[in-house]
Amino acid sequence: QVQLVESGGGLVQPGGSLRLSCAASGVTFTLYNMAWYRQGPGKQRELVASINSGSGANYADAVKGRFSISRDNAKNTVYLQMNSLKPEDTAVYFCNARLRITEYWGQGTQVTVSS
Repeated sequence: QVQLVESGGGLVQPGGSLRLSCAASGVTFTLYNMAWYRQGPGKQRELVASINSGSGANYADAVKGRFSISRDNAKNTVYLQMNSLKPEDTAVYFCNARLRITEYWGQGTQVTVSS
């Protein structure tokens, strides 16, 4: 049974930081490309950042220079370090694992940026 469990969301003031974690089980983690998506209120789900099995990373333009994705293959975990948070970063953040046409999703974690 495949599980992706996100944690680390919460309420933070503008300019603050959060670190999201996604722990994977039931998959050969090292084979999978991992990604973080988000869905803001009234918006479509969008890709935030991705990291491949070789730890090559890509970012959406909106978060470049502020967010950093990383993975720890020994812990089967992917992270999203979010700095200089803005109100427009408010969304539910989802972890995604993909290998060719197979993909899995976590349940999401809420991030709210507000003063």
